[in-house]
This record gives sequence, C-alpha cells and structure tokens, in this order.
Amino acid sequence: MTLFLVSIALLIGGYFIYGAIVERVFKINPKLDTPAISMRDDIDYIPLPTWKVFLIQFLNIAGLGPIFGAIMGVMFGPAAFLWIVFGTIFAGGVHDFISAMMSLRSGGSSLPEVVGRELGKNVQQVMRVFSLLLLVLVGAVFVLNPADLLAGMTPDYLDRVVWIGIIFIYYMLATLLPIDKLIGNLYPVFGFTLLFMAVGLLVVLLFGGMTIPDGISEGLHSRHAAGVPIFPMMFVSIACGAISGFHATQSPMMARCLKNEKLARPVFYGAMVSEGLVALIWAAAAITFTHGYEQLNETLSGSTPAALVKNISVTWLGTFGGFLAIIGVIAAPITTGDTALRSARLIAADMLKFDQKTFWKRLVLTLPIFAITFAVMLIDFSILWRYFAWCNQTLAVFTLWAATVYLARHRRAYIITMLPAMFMTAVSVSYLFAAPRPEGLGQPLSLAIAVGVCAAIALTVIILMYIKKLKLATPVKED
Repeated sequence: MTLFLVSIALLIGGYFIYGAIVERVFKINPKLDTPAISMRDDIDYIPLPTWKVFLIQFLNIAGLGPIFGAIMGVMFGPAAFLWIVFGTIFAGGVHDFISAMMSLRSGGSSLPEVVGRELGKNVQQVMRVFSLLLLVLVGAVFVLNPADLLAGMTPDYLDRVVWIGIIFIYYMLATLLPIDKLIGNLYPVFGFTLLFMAVGLLVVLLFGGMTIPDGISEGLHSRHAAGVPIFPMMFVSIACGAISGFHATQSPMMARCLKNEKLARPVFYGAMVSEGLVALIWAAAAITFTHGYEQLNETLSGSTPAALVKNISVTWLGTFGGFLAIIGVIAAPITTGDTALRSARLIAADMLKFDQKTFWKRLVLTLPIFAITFAVMLIDFSILWRYFAWCNQTLAVFTLWAATVYLARHRRAYIITMLPAMFMTAVSVSYLFAAPRPEGLGQPLSLAIAVGVCAAIALTVIILMYIKKLKLATPVKED
C-alpha cells in the first residue's frame, strides 16, 4: 500500500512542480493567438472549451493503453510502479507538452512537419511514411477488436462483418466531420467514464479493506513468470502509462482547438499525468485482485487482460462497474481508432499542402486512407502487431530528439528532453536486438543492452554536433 500511495503523491506533485518547470523552460506566451484563433476554419481549427479539450486529449492518448498496458506491465513487479511515476513525470509529460507546444507554435502542424523542421527533410520524409503506416495500423486493429467483442454480445445476425461496417461508417464520419460535431460531443462522455471507473477502483483500494501486495520490500527484480527481464521489456510494455510516441500524433488535433497557451500544461501535461494515475490504479487493482504477482501471471497465462478488467469491475463495482467495463473495453479502442485515422488525414493534408476546408477535399484524402486501412485488415496481424510497441516508442525517440533541437535552437534548457531521449533510444534499440524472433533479432540481452547504450551515446553526440552547427549558423529566433 505504501508504494501505491507514494506513487500517487509523486505523480500529483510532479504535475505541479516539474510540470511548472517544463512550462517555464519552454516560455509559454498567453498573449499569442493560438491556431484555433488565428487559423479558425470551423473544421479542424476551432476553439473548444478547455474541459472538453482536456477530456478529448485524455481519451485520445489513453484508450485501453493505461489499462491493458499497466496490467501486462505490472507482471514485471514493483518496478512497474516506479516506471509509471518517473516515466510520466520526466518523459511522457515532457514529451506530450513540448510536442504539443511545438505544434501550437507552427500553426498546429502535424508531427512529421514538426519533427522535420528540427531534424531535416530526410527525417521528415521518414516520419511521414512511418507515422501514416502506424496510424493506419492502429485504425485497422481497432476496427477488428471491437467488432469481435460486439459480435459476441449481440444476436447472430449482427456478426463480425456487420459490426466492421458500422465501425467503419463511424470512423468515416469522425474523420470527415468538424471536430466539434462528433468527437467533441462523444469523447468527453467516454473520457469521463474512463476516469470515473478509475476513481471507483481507487475508492475500493483505499477504503475497501484491501491489501496491495506491492512486494517492494523484496526488491525490484522481475516477477515475470517467463523470466522476461525488466530492461528493456517493461519500458516497452508500459507505454501509454509512462511515455508513448502515439501521443505526439494526437496532440496537434487539440493544439488546433486550444484557446490560450496558458492552458497547455493542464491539457497536455495534465492529461499525461491523469493517464499515469489511471495506469497506477489498474496496476494496483490487478495485483490486489489476484493476490500477488505470481497469481497475476497465472491468471493472464490462461486469459486476457480484457477478462480480468471485467472481473475486477464487476466484483468491486457491481453491475454498474460491469457496464463501465464493457464501455471501456469497447469504446476505448474505437475512440483510439477514429482519431488515429483523423490524424492520418491531417498528416496527409500537411504533407501534400492540401486544403481541408471543403467536405469534398477532405473526402479525397480520406478515401485512400480508408482503402489502405481495409487492405491492412486483411493481413494476419499476429506478427505485424508485435512491432507496434517498438514502433510506438521509436516514434517517441524521434519526437524527443526533435524537441531537444527545438529547445537548443531557442537557447533553452534542452536537457529536459535530451535525457529522456537518450534513455528511450537505449530502450528502443535494446528491445529491437533482444526481442525474440521474428519481432526482434533475438540477440543475448547483454549484447542488446550494450548496442542500445552505444546507440544512445552515438546519437547524443550527433545531435549535439548538429545543435552546435545550428547555433553557429542560425541567429536566435523566438516564436
């Protein structure tokens, strides 16, 4: 229980203390017009109430990530709690806030454009392809999973194919319609539901006579039944509850709806901290409900996180909890898939310099994206999806290095992004080398870590040399 309570306190404190430091380093300017004001088109650029922007951002970046990721990640032991806390404060929150502010200062530009501006045209082209493929993959998978769940809960005539069609129609509308029409009205409801469910579990954990077997007194070694090492595996398993590159593809959507820069920390850093809190609660709930790490490993060896989520919700929160669990397990992935495809449209529009003010121009870009998504759905995902976690963290690496260059170019304390960039570089490269084939190269762990550390050092040297060259060649320019 102590580790859990301290973790919650540190996360909340991190928002107010380190979040304020990051905000001060970036130097927000409340007097500047945001893109929602200066570029308003009532389609993608439109000022929304701050509470709506927060809830939409929270659900955009969360979905099932802080639930399933935390449950799978806590199988590694109490180190998971520490990674959620420190990863959120020093990596995820910084990543989300700085990338969102970079988008704000560049007219709401999508991630590849923001990264390309700092790291060059070649990296920009790679990021365009990489981001689009990742978002299409997310959209495709988050059609299939909810469709399968809904087909199992409804009459036979509402089979998998029917639900795929229904979800595709919803995705099309969410991608094409002005953001305040569908997403702006549905997302706050589901975002609040996800938070409400977490708060209900927190009340049970704190006041329901529960004992949280965190095992911190026994050390931080891995508790994974298969003997999977903490580094780098845990840092890839727990992504959305600590740091996730996917977030940076979503933030430009809300950067186009924010009314003032002073709201950026509550929305972007705050949403990340909220996601970390949700991850902490579900991690604690999983080991408490199953009575320990060994039992949790046994439970998940013959089941899925979805089944455990439902059992915890129904047992602790009753019928209403079961209803919330169903909404969470079905609605959360759908609300990840739709914004992934909307982000894909925005990235394609920025890449092609294609105006999106008219419905038909949006349709011209959307139809090819949906055609590719449908084609990808026909592929066996058993192998492809294994790469998602690594691709996700690699995306965070690119974003953090771009943020480092941005801060350095503006003579600001770029160490706040450089340190997490170095760490995540080591994680991503080590994972690629250590993960078993076919998702990785299957090399010995010691070799994989050595290569990862060397890659982080080498990339740091390259970036520092690049920064020095920029400082010498380019005068300081404040946004």
